[in-house]
Amino acid sequence: MDWKDFSKWGSKAVDWAASYNEGLRDRAVRPPLVPGKVRDAIAAHPPEQAEDMETIFKDFEDIIVPGMTHWQHPRFFAYFPSNAAPVTVVAEYLVASMAAQCMLWQTSPAATELEGKVVDWLRQGLGLPDGFSGVIQDTASSATLTAVLTMRERALNWQGNQKGLADAGRLRIYASEEVHTSIDRAIWVSGIGEDNLVRIPVQGPNRGMDVEALEAAIELDRAEGFIPAGLIGSLGGTSAGATDDLEAAIAVGKANGLYIHIDAAWAGSALICPEYRYLAAGIEGADSIVFNPHKWLAVPFDCSVQFLANPESQVKTLAIKPEYLKTQGADGIVNYSEWTIPLGRRFRALKLWFLLRGYGMEGLRTMIRNHVAWAEKVHDAIGVMANMEIVPPPMLSLFTFRLAPEGMDDEALDALNLRLIEAINSDGRIYLTQTKIEGKFVIRFQAGNWTMEEQDADTAIAVIAEIAARVEEGAE
Repeated sequence: MDWKDFSKWGSKAVDWAASYNEGLRDRAVRPPLVPGKVRDAIAAHPPEQAEDMETIFKDFEDIIVPGMTHWQHPRFFAYFPSNAAPVTVVAEYLVASMAAQCMLWQTSPAATELEGKVVDWLRQGLGLPDGFSGVIQDTASSATLTAVLTMRERALNWQGNQKGLADAGRLRIYASEEVHTSIDRAIWVSGIGEDNLVRIPVQGPNRGMDVEALEAAIELDRAEGFIPAGLIGSLGGTSAGATDDLEAAIAVGKANGLYIHIDAAWAGSALICPEYRYLAAGIEGADSIVFNPHKWLAVPFDCSVQFLANPESQVKTLAIKPEYLKTQGADGIVNYSEWTIPLGRRFRALKLWFLLRGYGMEGLRTMIRNHVAWAEKVHDAIGVMANMEIVPPPMLSLFTFRLAPEGMDDEALDALNLRLIEAINSDGRIYLTQTKIEGKFVIRFQAGNWTMEEQDADTAIAVIAEIAARVEEGAE
């Protein structure tokens, strides 16, 4: 195919995308899990000669699509969503067509300047102070890694990159037991080591870190010759929405000279609604904050925004300026590749710009408020079902539950709930996932899909009630 044929096939792709999304409610959310089925349907060797687009597109429809889990399905209630509002898909189409490499201002002047502007729009929308600037990362995992590297370098007086870590002393990073596993990976990759991630126990209904225990851990580490370097706070943990008392935790971090990063990957989007900002009280004291518009703001994956109180520390940690990357004859420019680990960068700002203009902040607030209300509706309905237990209380549009008949021990209850979630997901009308809370196997429900309507919450209630009754009777 060449550009002469692009219009035809581009139009077909657009028509297919519209039809696909309009018909998702009629599909099972997740296909039957048959390992190897797609692999075996694909030729064992690459073609020697070009194939026609009719054949390629037909194979896409016949082989690939039936084997996909449908993340845009309105009844996808499992993981935090990876949304794709139509206006953002148009933006991605344009980005792919231009195929720009946005590593430097000179390689992408408009992309660089738009990134600065839309990140500031989001800063305003989330209610962060004027002093914060930011950068678009690929994922929260990358943003967290950059923050951990900055913690490391700052604590080592910027000598780690140059001299290595062999004689640097043992750094300590503090986080609650509920943080995402991307924190662990960041600790690994940074060379700090898993043993130096100090996990602070959680307490209270929000399952936030015990701030007194945090203070005690820092004091003990200093006494034993460790170097406290950083604190990672949680706003809406992945498992069950664990949220730290950020104001108290940040105060402890600042008093001890720690670099403070807040993981708000999912729940951060809710801060565009003023009534939810109480959950993030004190967040303005952080050095680094990450949230993912590709989760709850309907932007296609990947698009993660990291806000920085002072980007100089991160730039000092990551920037490399060989002669071939210098921009001559231009002052006051920003090269965002100096704020991130990869040199190469996609034009992610365009889809954010299209989204914010195409729906407006109020349109996005309405979406989030609906999701919270519909999740509360499902939560309340499950809460009055026979033998159902909600553990712990809900956080925004996320809660966990389990089937808990009297007289069963923990092992039997875990097995019962495993059967329940397997039966629900095999049914195909909705899709849920699981986690463990204090060692108990529980089922997660999370409302957040762009296409969800209240009828989908009603379907979830009906499906859970129907299948739970069958499982408890032993029919599943």
